Amino acid sequence: MGATNLSGVSGSNGSERAPRAITYPYKRIEWVEATEARGPDPYGNPDPEPAWMGVDWQAHLHTAEVGEQRVNYAEIGEGPPIVFVHGLGGCWQNWLENMPAMAEQGHRAIALDLPGFGASPMPSEDISIPGYAKLVGEFCAAIGVEGCTLVGNSMGGFIAAAVAVDEPTWVQRLVLVSAAGISHATMRKQPIEVAARMTVAANPLLLKFDMPSMKRPGLRRIAFGGIVRHPLHLRPELLLEQMVNGFAAPGVVPAAVALTGYDLLDRLERIHIPTLIVWGRDDLVVPASDATGYAERIDGSQLVVFDDCGHVAMLERPVRFNRLLGEFTAAA
Repeated sequence: MGATNLSGVSGSNGSERAPRAITYPYKRIEWVEATEARGPDPYGNPDPEPAWMGVDWQAHLHTAEVGEQRVNYAEIGEGPPIVFVHGLGGCWQNWLENMPAMAEQGHRAIALDLPGFGASPMPSEDISIPGYAKLVGEFCAAIGVEGCTLVGNSMGGFIAAAVAVDEPTWVQRLVLVSAAGISHATMRKQPIEVAARMTVAANPLLLKFDMPSMKRPGLRRIAFGGIVRHPLHLRPELLLEQMVNGFAAPGVVPAAVALTGYDLLDRLERIHIPTLIVWGRDDLVVPASDATGYAERIDGSQLVVFDDCGHVAMLERPVRFNRLLGEFTAAA
C-alpha cells in the first residue's frame, strides 16, 4: 500500500539533512522547517548510548488487575501522566525511545501491553476496538490515572480515538501517530485476516531472531522494510525488542479482523480536546492520505507529517517526536 506524498519533498537516505515537516492546523496549511533553532532532526537516535538502554526496565515493569484481565505495563518517571498504546503486532517496547525522554521532562510515562500482545494474556472475550477502548479506560482507573495525555500508534491510535469520542474527563490531550481507522473503515475483513494469518504462520521464524541475525542487513530489510523507512539506520537492539515481543503475539489475527471494517468516522467530530496527529510521509502500513481524514474531522487538531519517515515516527525520528510531544503537553 503506497503512501501519498503530502509534502512534495523528495526523501533523503536518512540523517544527511533535516527533513521538512508539514503542519496542518484545521482548515489551513502552514509549512514548518526543521531548523537548527528547533534542534537537530536525525533519523533514528544518534546517541551511542540511548537513554532506554541504560534503564533497568525489569524494575519498572508492573501488573495491573483489570477485572479478570491481567495487564502488563511499564512505568517510569513522575508528574502529569502520558499513557502510550501500541499498535497491531506491537508491545510496550514500541515506546522505548520516548518513555525516558518524557520522564526526564517531568512526566509519568506509562506503556501497556494490550491483552493478547506482549506479556498480557489473551482476553476471555473476543477482541474488539470498543473492548480495547474500555480496557484502556479501566486500566488507567486501576493505576490511578485521573488526567493524562493519551498517545496511540497505528491500531493503538484507533483505540485512543475510540476512547476520546466518548469524551472521558480523564483524557486531557490526544496524540494519534499513524492511526488506523480511516481507510480501515471500508476494508474487507478477509484479505486482512489472510495477511495476519501469514504473519502468525511465520512466528516460529520470527522467534528465532537474535542479535547476530538482526545485524544482517538483508534480514533487517525483509523484517522491517514495510514498516520503517530505513531499517539499517535503526539500532538492531531496538528492532529486536519489537520483533521478539510484538510480531509473534497471539492477538494479531483477531485484532486485525476487529479493526477492519469498524467505522468510527461519524463520531470523530465529538473529540474536542487538544489533538496532535503525527504521520510519516512514507508510511506503507497506514497511508499518509489517511492523516487528513482525522484532521478534517477533529476540530482544532494539528497534523504534522514527518518527511522521510515510515509507520513508527516515535522510533524512526525520536528526537523530533519527543520534542514535539513535549511541546504539545506543555502548551496552555
